[in-house]
Amino acid sequence: MSDVEATSPKLPPSYPPKSPPPPKKPVEAPRPQPAVKPSKQVEVRAQPRMIVRNRRTVALTFRADPWAPKKAARQAVEALHGWGYPGLDEGDAATAVQLLVTAAVTDGGKRISVHLGDQDHKVLIAVLSHVAGPPDETVLSKVAALATVDSAGTDTGDDGRRIWAVLDTTPRPKHSGHTAA
Repeated sequence: MSDVEATSPKLPPSYPPKSPPPPKKPVEAPRPQPAVKPSKQVEVRAQPRMIVRNRRTVALTFRADPWAPKKAARQAVEALHGWGYPGLDEGDAATAVQLLVTAAVTDGGKRISVHLGDQDHKVLIAVLSHVAGPPDETVLSKVAALATVDSAGTDTGDDGRRIWAVLDTTPRPKHSGHTAA
């Protein structure tokens, strides 16, 4: 080794060679829009997907099998129990999940998903069937008949049929057992 090499700064080796940058993705051409006659103004709105923000949420996915309702109810109640609502009627929550999941399973898809969210002592239970199923109003009346259910509904979007219920978790007053005379 020469004196010049010994006193020169140490530089990293020039190998391995740098790899070339990855190829850029091709830019998609805009899709042609259907022509609309100027005499008729038609407004087409795409229905937004379900969005839950700034809340605790849990998403559970199941195969659309006959045993899915009980399994979904058990896992949903366990998740809700962890949120610490003392007034949550776990029986109503389990029944609501079972009814909603049963309706989603009958839609004929391969999977269903259960989404839980909370806000202001209320719990949202939304079930997606991931296929467009026939509307079934009987399930909504059964769910709405539960004591702690504030509201229930259904709609169909790009991600399939959504069935939902909102449960109130505020503690109910305890009955003293005395009757008025």
